[in-house]
Amino acid sequence: MKVTLLGTGTSGGVPSIGCQCEVCRSSDPHDKRLRCSALLETDTTRVLIDCGPDFRQQILPLPFQRFDGILLTHIHYDHVSGIDDLRPFCVFGDIHIYANQGTVDGLKTTMPYCFTEHLYPGVPRLNLHVARPHEPFRIGDIEVMPIEVMHHSLPILGFRIGDFAYITDMKTIDDGELPYLQGVKTMVVNALRFAPEHHSHQTVGQAVQFIRRVGAQHAYLIHPSHHIGLHKEVNARLPEGIELAYDGQVIWVEQQR
Repeated sequence: MKVTLLGTGTSGGVPSIGCQCEVCRSSDPHDKRLRCSALLETDTTRVLIDCGPDFRQQILPLPFQRFDGILLTHIHYDHVSGIDDLRPFCVFGDIHIYANQGTVDGLKTTMPYCFTEHLYPGVPRLNLHVARPHEPFRIGDIEVMPIEVMHHSLPILGFRIGDFAYITDMKTIDDGELPYLQGVKTMVVNALRFAPEHHSHQTVGQAVQFIRRVGAQHAYLIHPSHHIGLHKEVNARLPEGIELAYDGQVIWVEQQR
């Protein structure tokens, strides 16, 4: 399965508006980060993880093809605000969105015009499916196992697919979730900065500890702010097998455990 990291940045993106730090002024494209999103592709199935405010910019360079499903981690703006830009893809059929109950309810509040009895022309046709932790489901030939992590006090979803796991915006995880990550070889997981500690996101050190608990062989850190430092310098500090991800990075993973 091909995993393309369409965006790897924190909620405000990098560069940060109005900032003149060395990261925000960097000319290295690895230091320019759109909001977090990923594209999963097999020979027959295409799935998007999160659809934030940069979706249009992220998807325009790619082939115009059907999405078989959209996985949403949670309702926050930087993860769902691009959903209206899915409307062109309705030429292929309705858009199927998989999210936890809180996110499903939140979408009906933030996008009420998409869920009225009589939709006006051009509105994206969204079919909402409630995804529950530990209840696997299939999208085409991709089997998804949702797991639950905590974004401060907000329960949100991570997703395991075969030997691969995608987790963003996590601060903590219950020990009871760890068996569902057993055997994961490749992981994408959030790390906001080295220090200080943040109330709702992992630091780099906390992310490294989590990766080691899971036992992943290779991990890619996403959702950093500009405070994390320059991409090349961060990678020089990270342990072997862990790297700071970048926009457009492609990862190849096994679908089967």
